[in-house]
Amino acid sequence: MRRTNKLKILNDPIYGFITIPSPLIFDLMEHPYFQRLRRITQLGLTYLVYPGAYHTRFHHALGAMHLMQKAVNLLRNKGHEISPEEEEAVRIAILLHDIGHGPFSHALENSIIPGIDHESLSLAFMEELNKQFDGQLQMGIDIFMDRYPKQFLHQLISSQLDVDRLDYLRRDCFYTGVTEGQINAERLITMLNVAKDQIVVDSKGIYSVEKFIVARRLMYWQVYLHKTVLGAEYLLIQILKRARMIYSDAMQMPSVLRPFLSGGLPEAQSDLVALYAELDDSDIMAAIKEWRKSDDPTLAMLCNRVLNRDLLGVRMQETPWSEADLHKLRKAATIKYGISEKDARYLIFQQEISNNAYNPEKDRINLLYKDGSLVDIAEAADQLNISALAKPVVKHFLFSPKSLLHT
Repeated sequence: MRRTNKLKILNDPIYGFITIPSPLIFDLMEHPYFQRLRRITQLGLTYLVYPGAYHTRFHHALGAMHLMQKAVNLLRNKGHEISPEEEEAVRIAILLHDIGHGPFSHALENSIIPGIDHESLSLAFMEELNKQFDGQLQMGIDIFMDRYPKQFLHQLISSQLDVDRLDYLRRDCFYTGVTEGQINAERLITMLNVAKDQIVVDSKGIYSVEKFIVARRLMYWQVYLHKTVLGAEYLLIQILKRARMIYSDAMQMPSVLRPFLSGGLPEAQSDLVALYAELDDSDIMAAIKEWRKSDDPTLAMLCNRVLNRDLLGVRMQETPWSEADLHKLRKAATIKYGISEKDARYLIFQQEISNNAYNPEKDRINLLYKDGSLVDIAEAADQLNISALAKPVVKHFLFSPKSLLHT
């Protein structure tokens, strides 16, 4: 039986006191599905590079909800109608927008359940919670899925300038100590407005938007796509690939992880969500600690590298490496580690990674001028680099044991 809850206040290191605004929000936060987010790190293995980056998806969800409340109040003060029901729904949507993240967040995206991203899983979680809460989440789901008539409510959750990004940039900057990513989230929120059912920014906020785009670019290459972070997180991916490849019932691992490697997942969404909700970072690390003693030398080597922070070396360039380059490194690995050239592919591989600080093809950040005109930030910005940042940057990363890169 669900108990009636009074409003509560939490102390957040970023914003200070955050009020939990309603009994329904409190009950959602108390649900085991949401509490699991306390055990999912926001930035995967980034703490191996930035030791303070141990914050969780739970922290981020609360911060984003807090900023959503500020945004709703601001837009109301500017004369835009948002009913109490819509306010509750958009708070629910932002609170649960990342509930589908698996262990180590983006590091294992599409690896726990191949081919299924966290947005799809978040929707599945919301639908199951909606059943348990007697349909009270339906409007929030419609807003999350961009099916609600007021599109600007969806854009507060997912767009080029949404409260999700405002929170994670500020929060990740705080916990990593990377000051180049600092933004003034409150200032940006005060500049938000609505025109033609779209979220826009009052023209006087142009410099705050410019700084937001530049800060996002810097955080991507300095934190999210830091080469050593990638060297750690791709090791995680390779570990799961190898474990799935050599899987047997005799392998030691937490019982909840077994069906995700054996392929024995339930077909019913409710059963799959319930099983997935049992997984968190600790299950992956517990498995890795067992597999470091595996009879399979490749799996054991990969696991020991993560546990001992003996990470893969990384080189970057604008063009892909040739197969001859990869073959040479893999051949050297077979001699050094006593593994086959096929197994050396778990240690030596390349990835193409693309990043857009601002993608006007997806949707635009429009500035609203006093005459009612709208101008895209890339056209209005004084800084020429804003239009440059609208172009995708593609880099090719070569991963290999560091000792082989120096030979």
